Amino acid sequence: MEDSKSAQEPIGLRGTIALEQFACTSCLVCIRDCPTKCMSLTSHVEERQEGGRRPTKINILDAFEIDFGLCMYCGICVDVCPHEALFWSPAPTASESGDGARERLIYNIEGLAESLVGVICPVVSDNS
Repeated sequence: MEDSKSAQEPIGLRGTIALEQFACTSCLVCIRDCPTKCMSLTSHVEERQEGGRRPTKINILDAFEIDFGLCMYCGICVDVCPHEALFWSPAPTASESGDGARERLIYNIEGLAESLVGVICPVVSDNS
């Protein structure tokens, strides 16, 4: 009889890519380094006033999509993300589960956020 712990998926198993949208700063590093160019991102710039300082300009993520029909699951985007906004999730995509029509292979922010369920996110320390 097989031990229940050995039957579980190992931590960090590559299944699909998940996005933590509030950690994304729209820096475009993942987009530039992707060999298949399967990701797209749109953002806008906002100015934030903090106390008596001059306004700070920050990028706000509007849309982020991954076309899993083009993605080759190499993980370069996860590795190069400086803000750890992209993660590996053990949840399968439509292409892996076999029920995918072409239009169901493109995941937007909400679809990528749903993939975060069950992901162990690294603890980001705030050194301020």
